[in-house]
Amino acid sequence: MKIVLYCSGFNGLSQRAWLELGASGHDVSVHLASDDRPLERVCRAVEPDLVICPFLKDRVPAEVWRRYRTIIIHPGPMGDRGPSSLDWAIAEGAPTWGVTALQAVDQMDAGPIWAARTFSMPATTDPGSTPATTNPLSIPATPPRKGALYNGPVADLAIELIHEVVANAVDPSFEPQPLDYGRPEVTGRLRPMMTQADRAFSWEDPTEAIVRSIRAADGSPGVSTTLADRPVSVFDAWPGPHVGVSQAPGTILAARNGAVQVATGDGTLWIGQARDRSGAARPALKLPAASVLRDRLQGALVLLPDLGNRLGGGNDITYRREGAVGVLHFDFYNGAMSTGQCQRLRSVFRRAAAQDTRVLVLRGGEVFSNGIDLNTIEASGDPATESWRNINAIDDLCREIITCTDQLVVASVGGNAGAGGVMLALGADQVFVRESVVLNPHYATMGLYGSEYWTYVLPRRVGADMAEHLTSACLPIGAVCATRLGLADFVVSADRELFEAVVLDQAKSLATSSRSDKLLEQKRRRRARDERRKPLEAYRTEELAEMSRDMFDNRSGFAQARQAFVHKQRPTATPAYLATG
Repeated sequence: MKIVLYCSGFNGLSQRAWLELGASGHDVSVHLASDDRPLERVCRAVEPDLVICPFLKDRVPAEVWRRYRTIIIHPGPMGDRGPSSLDWAIAEGAPTWGVTALQAVDQMDAGPIWAARTFSMPATTDPGSTPATTNPLSIPATPPRKGALYNGPVADLAIELIHEVVANAVDPSFEPQPLDYGRPEVTGRLRPMMTQADRAFSWEDPTEAIVRSIRAADGSPGVSTTLADRPVSVFDAWPGPHVGVSQAPGTILAARNGAVQVATGDGTLWIGQARDRSGAARPALKLPAASVLRDRLQGALVLLPDLGNRLGGGNDITYRREGAVGVLHFDFYNGAMSTGQCQRLRSVFRRAAAQDTRVLVLRGGEVFSNGIDLNTIEASGDPATESWRNINAIDDLCREIITCTDQLVVASVGGNAGAGGVMLALGADQVFVRESVVLNPHYATMGLYGSEYWTYVLPRRVGADMAEHLTSACLPIGAVCATRLGLADFVVSADRELFEAVVLDQAKSLATSSRSDKLLEQKRRRRARDERRKPLEAYRTEELAEMSRDMFDNRSGFAQARQAFVHKQRPTATPAYLATG
């Protein structure tokens, strides 16, 4: 079947759809909504059997949906209409939500229904907290961030629906169901775009209400408010404990690891990311909140303990023991790893590796890792120098992982990974990936040669020829394909919670088996043999020599690619390797 994916961006969901449809034998091309070429012209060249829109913020041209069967994947239950579906679902605390595949018609989201699914709305806890039964600070469960909801259950069900749509398209007896609000299963309704007035809160409100408002706007557009007399948009909120706060609501109480703690009507919360709206910094970027408010934080003290994390990682880096297994969890916003975060993670990794455990699980967050932090780099006074500091810091971390010979290191890749984040995981002895994960093991689209010891860890897994192909083709790789190629060792089909449980069980089994001693000895011998053949530092020196030309001489357009990425500039053409027509 010939299929055109029409997308506002080639994001994780669009990439999954492209990978899975291609693996099923379909002829799939991609057309970005920002492409200067009209979609109608592309479709006339391809004459697709289906146009599927897995991630679309733009309208489908009438010339297209009138001529070609065009299916919208909408992130809401049957009958839900409007551009802020997930925002409303989180803000209003919907207990269940859904995803619907519907045919494009003149009215947005009002076409006949091809397929639909529902799910229970998940709840999360503060990423640095221990389970509620043992957490002395009693940090409550909170709603998911909008991005986590979209990239988790929404994306998983969207892929199921896309497969069902394709099956329905070849079934001559299939007829889509007209949207009928009289049917009991049609539970949604038309709602407008959520505005800043809808999102507004007062710092005197309860913590739970403020966190819910911010999480419903996370990613984009954030919530407009004022902190330390500065207009900002805030993101990445999680509740803090009630610590007998006497300061007025809205007062900044503490700063820790880039986040700021703010007093609320009944306690405290943490804000991890913010964007300056004062006009003093143009164009303003989303950055760690403490960085945005740096000149307003005099006197802000760290008030809280490390939430029971005895290795001192902080909220975004935690460590715990499970018998003979250590679990080192890092959860950096959008998977970006700044210089300071890399340095802190390296420090905690070294202390974790010195424990008397047998296996160390390296567990990423919502996004496993995307490598260096482009926003922080762009916002610095000297982006080239900050890029150099950042790449050296992540290289230091990767070296610790590769050279850890006293424990077996297991990478638990439950979220997507790209560029240096993929190579970081490949430094481990075993790599587990969740089936829905998409890997992008390349750097060239950002105008970089790459580092993180990729010239060592990638060829040793897939061979020199495949390593060259993966880093030059610049295509996403699905988890099953990654395992087949040798990029990963095990693929697990499960939701996030079950995936992490499976990885932990496997790590415990490995730690207590008689094989662990043999595997550790083999690891030491292999590392010593590899070091004699070519020292690890030689790989790093060669990589950094190339990276210096990219970062300081801008030989491949790193500065322009970085600026386009951080300022969310939409491309004017679909990449040639994805397009047809």
